[in-house]
Amino acid sequence: PAWLRRLCGQLLSERLMKPNGVQAVVRGVMEGTGAGGAGAEAAAVDWRKCDAVAKILASCPQQCLSLEDYYSVVCPQILDLLHIQDKRTARQFQRVATATLLTMAKEHPQLAEKHLLQPLLAPLLRCSEA
Repeated sequence: PAWLRRLCGQLLSERLMKPNGVQAVVRGVMEGTGAGGAGAEAAAVDWRKCDAVAKILASCPQQCLSLEDYYSVVCPQILDLLHIQDKRTARQFQRVATATLLTMAKEHPQLAEKHLLQPLLAPLLRCSEA
């Protein structure tokens, strides 16, 4: 029903905007993915889930005041997904982060550059300037 979809969207949006909210959402959706090893089929399911989560993360919720505000809160959390230490979890989180970055860069290139690409490339730029 529409009311349930709205309520779930509102709860998801609230969680994403909290500290570590992106990681909590990714963990919740990806839980159980990659366990066992059914080969190529399991990998395909894993990629589809990663892409689905990326689309969710790249979409600004209706409750958010502005796209800029959303990107400023969510993008640093997306970059944090690249620093997960657990190897099995890290692979999934890196897939989600990469797919989200690509989606955001296609949909809103200027905001993605400001909130994702510049912070991601800042260490490289500092090294190249020295």
